[in-house]
Amino acid sequence: MPPPSSLSRTPPEFCADVRTLEGGFSSLSLYFVGEWYFLDSDHCTQCECTAEGSACSRTECTSLPAACIHVSHYPTDCCPRCERIGCEYRGVVYELGHSFQPSECEQCTCDSDGIARCLVADCAPPPCVNPIYQPGKCCPECKDGPNCYVNASRSRVIPAGEPTWVDSCTKCRCHDGQDAGYWEGNRLATCSRLKNCTPEQTSSHKN
Repeated sequence: MPPPSSLSRTPPEFCADVRTLEGGFSSLSLYFVGEWYFLDSDHCTQCECTAEGSACSRTECTSLPAACIHVSHYPTDCCPRCERIGCEYRGVVYELGHSFQPSECEQCTCDSDGIARCLVADCAPPPCVNPIYQPGKCCPECKDGPNCYVNASRSRVIPAGEPTWVDSCTKCRCHDGQDAGYWEGNRLATCSRLKNCTPEQTSSHKN
């Protein structure tokens, strides 16, 4: 029971916070006018005891960072706490300071500010018309070496380097890989045809 001095007080000098417990029991907390308190049943609701009664307001919890990697929610706290933060990148959370490779062409680091900073490889255009991508590698490779198409029909491919006779009268050569914009769009060989040559005139003009 409260001390006699407390029993002599009458409302509105007190505010009461009644909490129902298991088994039908109740818990009663009394507060003086001017006191601030949190409801026993809801730590997100704070009240001020006034002469007119309790004036309460509820705290709304803000969303935790998407990159939070450790959350704690203590019994006496209203909102959960983010104890550790990392970096969120494409739906995956990484710890601070961690380096990771989300794809063959990206190298990323989770900085201390919680931002994933990435370097993306800049692949040069491959010097061939049939590049392939190898597992675990970023840039395409020319398995058969540099090459090009003989003409716009793209029906025949010749290796780069020395000129190639594509028929008895026509000699073609892939462009030099050092040419500006070589593989940016020009993948056709440069060809020259012997004058007054017919397919029947064969080997005499190839030397």
